[in-house]
Amino acid sequence: MLPPKHIQAIRSAVQSGRVQTIIVAMPDMQGRLVGKRLAARHFLKAVLEHGTHACAYLLTVDMEMDPLPGFALTSWDKGYQDLTLAPDLSTWREIPWLSGTALVMADAVGEDLSPIAPAPRRVLRAQIERARRHGHALKMASELEFYLFRETYESAQKKNWTGLEHHGTYIEDYHLLQGTRVEYVVGEIRRQMEAAGIPVESSKGEWGPGQHEINLEYSSPLEMADRHALYKHGAKEIAMQKGCALTFMAKFDSRLAGSSCHIHVSLWDAAGKKSRFAGQGGPTREFRWFLGGMMALAREFSILYAPTTNSYKRYQSATFAPTRIAWARDNRTCGFRVVGEGDSLRIENRIPGADANPYLAFAATIAAGLHGMENKIEPPEELRGNAYQAQVAPVPSTLAEATALFAQSKAAREAFGDEVFAHYLRAAEAELAAHDRAVTDWEKGRLFERV
Repeated sequence: MLPPKHIQAIRSAVQSGRVQTIIVAMPDMQGRLVGKRLAARHFLKAVLEHGTHACAYLLTVDMEMDPLPGFALTSWDKGYQDLTLAPDLSTWREIPWLSGTALVMADAVGEDLSPIAPAPRRVLRAQIERARRHGHALKMASELEFYLFRETYESAQKKNWTGLEHHGTYIEDYHLLQGTRVEYVVGEIRRQMEAAGIPVESSKGEWGPGQHEINLEYSSPLEMADRHALYKHGAKEIAMQKGCALTFMAKFDSRLAGSSCHIHVSLWDAAGKKSRFAGQGGPTREFRWFLGGMMALAREFSILYAPTTNSYKRYQSATFAPTRIAWARDNRTCGFRVVGEGDSLRIENRIPGADANPYLAFAATIAAGLHGMENKIEPPEELRGNAYQAQVAPVPSTLAEATALFAQSKAAREAFGDEVFAHYLRAAEAELAAHDRAVTDWEKGRLFERV
């Protein structure tokens, strides 16, 4: 709960008429923001203190919003009961690209106000609390890539998502000229995020036509995940306002580079003042153990980094996406890249794609690192050269492989608890089953005439 003076600031924003609509949002299993738009007056009257109801099925639906069977949280047999969206007032921010609108993130709680364990924000909170019990704090950042199109989402759908016009015609990595062409969209995203209290570092062209990256400043894990989710949501809304569309698919086109979500993590003392990664003689044992844990559990935790069948199509050699569980200092062929010096020393987890749920991917990164520290897991030797050609463990190549690894993972069950473990295993199984039932355009083109 915010101090009274901050609550008064919220009341003032509403009573002055500057804010007329308040969005109460939570991340769903896919990391999308779902929730309600509330009249600001009603928010102050009822929701500020008591929260608002939403259907619990929001944590058991797939990307198409189809209610999936097999979840303990809720079902048709349970009548798809309500949960409560409890506003986390520390996340209040006005949304400059939506007139008269503010947003507050919410935690999902049950009828007795106890946290709902599988809710993504709660999954991440649990790992942050686990680190805190050991006297640790963390700082994290995520780098998201996307493809921008001279299309609307509606026109892309009418074209069956084929033959779309990229907002760029060549690989534009670091190209400033092409960046100027999209500045009316990308620049607006940068400016609007800054105005919404989401600090931006930079934007740049990426290794695909119309592909871009906007980097946000690091923060504490929960604040960073909230920023990530709102940035991803807001970037789509701003692109829509400009008559464009963008996608965070991990692999939009088999011929082009995929879109990643590189996660940077560093470990600190409880006050966040002293790095536990950097010592006088170089990286500490805590650094080694944290890295060792991340590498040891990278394959078992893959469904939390790469949640869809499309995610695994990104892992292709010589595309800057990792294919091997290796580490090295400043080597972009590895799954784990070590960067920075002194207090800036950090580990970059390059395995997640842009389609990852940030709350789950952050939670998996922290849980794996803590597992390494608790078990004093040393990382292998630093890889020298090209990791694509190295004879080391591969990143899982399919969602089916990753799901089987997670299902057998004692570490995952111990780190997340039985309820969360079963919930996300079921989600992965359902996603895999949906893909296996689908008939694709590739199959039609390959088989329609020739079988």
